[in-house]
Amino acid sequence: MSAAFVAGTVPASAATTPQVSCTSGKAGLASKLQRDITAALAARRGTVAVGLRDRSTNTTCTLRATTSFDSASVVKVTVLAALLWDAKKTNRYLTSREAGLATAMITKSDNAATSTLWRQLGLTKIKGFLTAAGMTRTVPGTGGYWGLTRINVTDEQRLLSLLTARNSVLSDNARAYILKLMGNVITSQRWGTPAGVPSTVSVHVKNGWLQRATRGWRVHSVGTFKGAGHDYTVSVLTDGNSTMTYGVNTIQAVARVIHRDLVPTTSTATTLYTPTTKPSEAFIAVPQG
Repeated sequence: MSAAFVAGTVPASAATTPQVSCTSGKAGLASKLQRDITAALAARRGTVAVGLRDRSTNTTCTLRATTSFDSASVVKVTVLAALLWDAKKTNRYLTSREAGLATAMITKSDNAATSTLWRQLGLTKIKGFLTAAGMTRTVPGTGGYWGLTRINVTDEQRLLSLLTARNSVLSDNARAYILKLMGNVITSQRWGTPAGVPSTVSVHVKNGWLQRATRGWRVHSVGTFKGAGHDYTVSVLTDGNSTMTYGVNTIQAVARVIHRDLVPTTSTATTLYTPTTKPSEAFIAVPQG
């Protein structure tokens, strides 16, 4: 690791205040990312956790990597991965019914489809996948409340890593299938981590948003990005937001500086945030029947 450059070391006097920590194999990049992510969050309220990994430059950044959040719909990627992992054990393909539910769950963030697959899998299989994936601090919601699964940046980045490189947990076909669906998310839900992404970089994203009586809105975005000589994953989890839009803006402020620092360019894809017209997304899905 002697070639790595480190930024963001927390002095003893500030040990109680989480700070952005970055390392990189590219000179100057760690300190730039640490400075720019910190600046992007300087005026933001609420709790924010950040994870970045770029394989191409051996770069990582973390902030509150093990802080837990209610998952909201970000857990839907885990549900699909668990479904495919379980199918792999019996060497079977998804049924047309399962494929339809999976497509609705990821591309439109359909809650009813998620509840159906959650019930089908059951907590034993979901926990089995989490163990196999090394997502040791993710705690599935009980009583069918999948939106209250407790997640953190470390485990979300672990999952994105499994989606973007060959491994023994998910087959190549499974990984390609999940990424295909994440690449086909409807336009109104392509906000968050894709904000400011260069047009030469491919995008796969899943977002989640949930309002509760305490700690306001939970707003999250996880994404994988590849192109322009880079292969990176980004997870931003937030709560304590006064509105959904406030949380979205926080995530996008972080995303823009990450994309700009990794892939400097003047050509960026237009990324718009359109508030959802489907109020069901703001609620925790409960089992039906």
